[in-house]
Amino acid sequence: MITKYSGNDFQELIKDGVTVVDFFATWCGPCKMLAPEFESLAKNTEGVNFVTVDIDQHRELTVSNGVNSVPTIVLFKDGKEISRRTGFAPEVQLSKWIESEV
Repeated sequence: MITKYSGNDFQELIKDGVTVVDFFATWCGPCKMLAPEFESLAKNTEGVNFVTVDIDQHRELTVSNGVNSVPTIVLFKDGKEISRRTGFAPEVQLSKWIESEV
């Protein structure tokens, strides 16, 4: 399941365990390509939280997380960033990336 960030406490969403956050924009072509891959990854990955953040709706959060391009996927463990990647990647690559980092 993917949680769509709605402006509530971001730290609460990422504080426990492993969380993968997709910073995206509705006008971004690669973001649109990534969306079904991210959704499938969320369905097929156990023990990991998935969150999406629309950068146009949540500018402060985007800036405070150092997101300069989209899509940017940030991997958090217990509230701390441990890795990030930018651009499109298929589900298989994202899954291997997550596995290698946690």
